[in-house]
Amino acid sequence: LKLIMAVTGLLFALFVVGHMAGNLKLYLPANGGEEALDEYGAFLRSMGEPLFPHEGALWIIRAVLLVAIIAHIYGAIALTTRSKASRGKFKRTNLMGGLDSFATKSMLVTGVVLLLFIIFHLLHFTLLKPDLSDRFTSEEIKASPYDMVVGSFENPLLVLLYTLAMIALGLHLMHGVWSAAQTLGATGTPAKARLWQTVGKIIAAVVVVGFLIPPFAILLNIVGK
Repeated sequence: LKLIMAVTGLLFALFVVGHMAGNLKLYLPANGGEEALDEYGAFLRSMGEPLFPHEGALWIIRAVLLVAIIAHIYGAIALTTRSKASRGKFKRTNLMGGLDSFATKSMLVTGVVLLLFIIFHLLHFTLLKPDLSDRFTSEEIKASPYDMVVGSFENPLLVLLYTLAMIALGLHLMHGVWSAAQTLGATGTPAKARLWQTVGKIIAAVVVVGFLIPPFAILLNIVGK
């Protein structure tokens, strides 16, 4: 179960880094961001053609991620249940302290927050694509990823929701990367353990900042004017 959680967790980490890089195309100068983001959206739907039908490769990726998230959630629930049963009335006392300890103790909470956010995110940007903008029509929202992103993040409430979700993602990644490295045998010495703790923090910080640049740039009218 720990191995399954480690592998699926690293898969999600790679996915969010790639997703973050795609989102940052919005920040290209002038109209480059609009064109680049729309091209990125079109690429995701056409990749693999003609070997796969239109959106075929994208649906394969979605299916793999769905199986991975189900396995990850099952592993988390099963391991937490076993841990509590084996510990009995005794509390865990060997945590690192500080932010590391908080990230460790909040893994289930941040996991639930991320699951709820993923459901909302899919409904918002993939399935329903609601018109949340005063400047773009529903047809423009559905046809252009750029219009949908800009129109959405002009709403301060959505930016706040997105920010809270990214903080949860950062905490989850910070401990998750270190935990996965430990499970896979990469933290055999104290120096290696500290190294992977640092790597987890760096990845978490880069992902959080990278994901939050576009919504705040839109909210502050730096892009999407």
